[in-house]
Amino acid sequence: MIPIEIFEYKQRWQRAGGYDVRLHSDLRSQGKDFCKIQLMKQQWDLSMYTDNYEDTFHFEYKQDADAFRNKFGKFADQEK
Repeated sequence: MIPIEIFEYKQRWQRAGGYDVRLHSDLRSQGKDFCKIQLMKQQWDLSMYTDNYEDTFHFEYKQDADAFRNKFGKFADQEK
């Protein structure tokens, strides 16, 4: 896929739903590394600073979101 196709593909599945996992912003680079190794570019996206000290990773598939959440344990989806 060329970059514009990846962008358009991400836009389609994000409009249709997708799965979100919030992660502490200190772990952003580790989260990105996990996604780059485990997933294809079009299967995930990142929104930085969605809340104080928090980024949100967006996933196309539930099993990818669950694997990410399990990897980061207590640092993912923290209570406010």
